[in-house]
Amino acid sequence: MASLTPPQSAPVWTHSAEDVLRLTKEAIAEERELQDKVAALKPEECSFESVLLTLARGEAKFDSIVEPLSFYQNVSTSKELRDASNAAEVMVRDFGVESSMRIDVFRAKQAAEKNIKESGKKLTLEEQRLVDKLILDGKRAGLALPEKEREELTQLKKELSQTCLEFSKNFNEENGVVSFTLEELKGVPGDVISGYPKRTEGTKEVYDVTFKTPDIFPIFKSAENPETRRIAFEAYEARLGINEPVMNKFLELRRKIAKLLAYPTWADFVTEVKMVKSARGVVEFLADLEQKLRPVGLKERVELLALKKEEHEQKGLPFDGEFYIWDYRYYDRKYIERTLDLDDQLVKEYFPVSVVVPAILDIYQNLLGVKFVEIKGETWHPEVQQFAVWENDAKDASGFVGYCYLDLFPRASKYSHAAVWPLLPGYERADGTRQYPLTAMVANLAKPTPEKPALMRHDDVVTFFHEMGHVFHGLLSRTRFSRFHGTSVAGDFVEAPSQMLENWCFEPKVLERMSSHYETKKPLSSDLIQKIIKSRYVNVGLFYLRQLFFANFDIKVHTTQDAADYTALWNDLREQISLVKGGKAQPGQGSFNHIAGGYDAGYYGYTYSLVFAADMYATVFKKDPLSPELGQRYREKILLPGGSRDEIDSLKDFLGRAPNSQAFIEEIFGQNTTSNL
Repeated sequence: MASLTPPQSAPVWTHSAEDVLRLTKEAIAEERELQDKVAALKPEECSFESVLLTLARGEAKFDSIVEPLSFYQNVSTSKELRDASNAAEVMVRDFGVESSMRIDVFRAKQAAEKNIKESGKKLTLEEQRLVDKLILDGKRAGLALPEKEREELTQLKKELSQTCLEFSKNFNEENGVVSFTLEELKGVPGDVISGYPKRTEGTKEVYDVTFKTPDIFPIFKSAENPETRRIAFEAYEARLGINEPVMNKFLELRRKIAKLLAYPTWADFVTEVKMVKSARGVVEFLADLEQKLRPVGLKERVELLALKKEEHEQKGLPFDGEFYIWDYRYYDRKYIERTLDLDDQLVKEYFPVSVVVPAILDIYQNLLGVKFVEIKGETWHPEVQQFAVWENDAKDASGFVGYCYLDLFPRASKYSHAAVWPLLPGYERADGTRQYPLTAMVANLAKPTPEKPALMRHDDVVTFFHEMGHVFHGLLSRTRFSRFHGTSVAGDFVEAPSQMLENWCFEPKVLERMSSHYETKKPLSSDLIQKIIKSRYVNVGLFYLRQLFFANFDIKVHTTQDAADYTALWNDLREQISLVKGGKAQPGQGSFNHIAGGYDAGYYGYTYSLVFAADMYATVFKKDPLSPELGQRYREKILLPGGSRDEIDSLKDFLGRAPNSQAFIEEIFGQNTTSNL
């Protein structure tokens, strides 16, 4: 297969800052010219081909040029290139606002829709969906408003776009540290401490800990001194105080836009195109789930608090009867170690990055019938791996699927979490040939230390498996229009396929297959595997209540009509819902990048889509999770259609019935009652 040549060459990654800006401007000019042509058509000339198809193809070409250019801001080591990429994205977003507000183009779309109906032209389901979505876009953009309001709306949207970008830029470029002495770090694993830079401050030696997950989380989980955990947590929560006024501004702009568009709230505007359909639907879903989870969470809190009391008495530490947020990860770990005798650090030794990554790729390749072939082309950084992806039985160029890039290790100014970017969409070109997709996964796995190779916690393995789910959604979707490609599905469904795939990380045969102790090369023992599986549902109530805190904060700030003290709201809601006490109120909402970056009034979607994920897994895959036949069914009915049909139709097709929440409730509460709680 290595001898096969992809029918589409991989993109170049040698752009200068000037190139990024120039190419973005050229793409905008070309797309604007295309829109002008459509707008200039006489009503009788407006048809599916002359208007809707032309616009769809223009959008596909435009996205293929600008998406990779605005991606540099997340991964480039050059500040100049990151800044240019950010500026390019501002231009693209501003142009997006301008395009969405073109009444002349909207009138051409309306005329085309009218002519299609009157001519009795038969459209395919995907073509009809394109028509419906393009018309709805216009209505949601406020094109039915009088001119004065339209102009005001355009200004507000541009300002909103820039404000959200500023929030995300601050988030990406945050590079603060909190410092501790070796004594204060007692309990934190040695291999983690050896990765912290050391310096002298006055008479003592201190270690600088960044707020990146591999550095700070071991302190939350393992530092024995509660004061160390408190200081680390409060610094972590305050790290993006710079974003406090930025959030205030974008929330105010969203309220103004919703009012102009005559939606009761911003959340009602956002959810109109989601599976849930309304803000009220979200509030009811969250309230119902909180009511079910609260008794479970309270019971877990009692047990963790008893563990804290016992430890404080043993160590002669004061105990005030409170359970603080900086106690949560620490005693959660302790509880798992005690009740399951499961040591996170020991488990980590079975997951060297060099073994896990190829093993996960292998599992996915077998399940979904594809082959990854590594290619040595140029990328944005020497550590990035580049793959050409082929059908398993590819004999020639027709078996090509697309490209995949993996950028797995942390570095300065790189995006600090794990995420997937669909850099190139797949679609059908005007001449009938195919444009192939490209997906890039960006993660921050631990790097090797002088003592040990790069190792992954089981949590990291789950995250990697999850993100690969998005990669394959982007690679294996096959739609005619780029607009519906891959993860371009309703926001409250987009996580479901990936969440379903997390289940593999708790399947004995899968765990055995992807583990190999870095010294002995032995896989996890069946005893350890059983403990990992049991640990999944330990303290699950507190875990989901924390998710509900984020979702409630998000929906509250997007349904209230007036500005509020969001720092107070953040800290109060966390205490009420998560059942943990905070310390000094810090502007933790400054780090809630989800609601600046596309999950506004949408965070509930993580839990909402879990209901579908649990149903898909229990109904189809549970009996044989590694079955290529079942993998093929999943590929055809969930991944392939992307957003080209209603998500509920894809689910019914896959499940053989309408989805329900039974599997999700059983998963949490059924399992929960059998664990040690």
